[in-house]
Amino acid sequence: MLNYHVKIGLVPIRRDVTPRPGIFNWEKAEERCAGAVAYIEEHFTTENISFVDLQGINEVNVLYSDRDVDAVIDRFRAEKVDAVFLINGNFGNEEVAGAVAKAIGKPVLLWGPQDMVFEADGTRYTDTQCGLFGMSRQLQRMNIPFTYIENCQITDPIFAEGLRKFAAVACAVKNFTGMRVAQVGMRPKPFCSVIFNESDLMDKFDIHVIPVNLAVIQDKYNRILQTRKEELAAGVAKLREMYEIDNLSEPVLHKVYAFVLLYQEIFAEYNVAAVSAECWTAMQLMLGAMPCAAYPLLADMGYIIGCESDMHATLTQVVLSCLTFGKKKPFLGEFTTRHPTDRNIELLWHCGPFAYSLKKQGTAAKMVNMRQWMQVEDGHYTVARIDQEHGNYSIAVAECDSTDGPYTFGSYLWARFKNLPELERKLIEGPYIHHMSEIEGSLTDSIREFCKYIPALRFDGLD
Repeated sequence: MLNYHVKIGLVPIRRDVTPRPGIFNWEKAEERCAGAVAYIEEHFTTENISFVDLQGINEVNVLYSDRDVDAVIDRFRAEKVDAVFLINGNFGNEEVAGAVAKAIGKPVLLWGPQDMVFEADGTRYTDTQCGLFGMSRQLQRMNIPFTYIENCQITDPIFAEGLRKFAAVACAVKNFTGMRVAQVGMRPKPFCSVIFNESDLMDKFDIHVIPVNLAVIQDKYNRILQTRKEELAAGVAKLREMYEIDNLSEPVLHKVYAFVLLYQEIFAEYNVAAVSAECWTAMQLMLGAMPCAAYPLLADMGYIIGCESDMHATLTQVVLSCLTFGKKKPFLGEFTTRHPTDRNIELLWHCGPFAYSLKKQGTAAKMVNMRQWMQVEDGHYTVARIDQEHGNYSIAVAECDSTDGPYTFGSYLWARFKNLPELERKLIEGPYIHHMSEIEGSLTDSIREFCKYIPALRFDGLD
C-alpha cells in the first residue's frame, strides 16, 4: 500500500555575520525564524504532514553556522525526513543551506517571509528576499533541485497553497522512487502497446517489479472460494446493494468478490504499493470469472490496480493518487472515441475498473457480464500518462472538464479539452497510447514540480 504521510525537516536560517544594527540584527532574524516555525507546525500539521524542527540544535534553534550542519543532518536522517524546507530569517546563509539540502537528498522547498518593517529613519532589519536570490543560486550550483514559494507573508494564501502542494509532491516522490509493483500475469497477446522495460524501471527509478505467477493466483483464488464463504456472502450482498445486476453476473457474484479478497492478499503478502494485472483473458479462462467489477471496490479501499497489464498506467495512477494524499481516486479512462458533433470532446472510457465512489450523483450503476457500467461525476480533471521511447521517459499531462455526451456502456466520462485535435496528434505521434489516467483537480503544476525530483522523467505538458 502507498504511504501518504510525509515528514518535512524545517531549517530556519540566518546569516552568520558580525551584528550590524539597522541591517542585520541577529535577534530580529531569530524572532522571525521562531515565529515561522511555530506558525507552520500549528497550522499545517495534519494526518498527512508532520515536521521536524531544530529545537535544541543550538541555543537559538536556528541554523547559522557550519558548526551545526552535521547535527542537523544527523537529526533529519534519524527522523527519516521526506523533504527539507529552507526558511530565510534574514539574508540567510547559502553555505549551510546547500550543505544540508545536498546531504539529505530529498525534495527541497525554499521560502522566506516578506519584509514588512521600514522604520521612519530608513532602517531595514532583514532583507530576506535579497538572500533568497543568493540561496537559490547556491542550490543551482550544487545541482540541487528545489521548489520555490515566492517571497510573501506567512499568512498569505499563496504560502499555504505552495506548502501543501510541495508536501504532496514530496509524497509522490517518496512513493514513486523505490516502489514495489506486482505484475500479475502477462499482457494480453494483442496489446503490444503496453510493453514495458522492467530493467529500465529499476535502473532509472529504482522501481522493483515483483512477478506473481498465475498458478499462484489460481491456487489462492480457489482456496478463498473454499475457506472464506462468509466473507464472500457479505461481499455478494454489498454488490447487490451497489448495482443493478444482469443475468450473466448474478450466478458468479461470489467469484467476482473473491477477487477483492485475492488482491488484498497479494498486496499484503508481496508488500507492494500497486499492482499491474492481467484481467479479462487468462482470468476468465482459468477462474471462470473476471475481476473488472472487483476493481471498483478495491479502488475505494485505496488499492491501485492497473488493468490490462499496463505498467505505465499503473505508475501514473500512483503519482496522481499521491499528489492528492490519496484523497482523490485515479482511474484509467482511455481515449476511445470523439463526440459525434463536437471535435473538442472525447470519451474517456474503460470496461469497468473505476472506483465506485466516482459515480455521478443521481445516476444508476449496473453490473453487466461482471463489468461496471456507470458515468463519472462532473468536475475538472487532470489527464496524464507515463510512457517511454528508446529508454527516454516522459509524462504527458493535460486538463479537461466534464461535459455532456451520448449514453454508452462501461465506465466513462465525456471530457472537453481546449484543443482536442492537437492533443490527439501529440498522443498519436508518441510516445503515448490511449490508456490515459485521470484524477479530479488541477495537478499540472504539481506534476511539473514532481518531475524536478525524478531526473529520468521529462514533463510533457500537452495543453
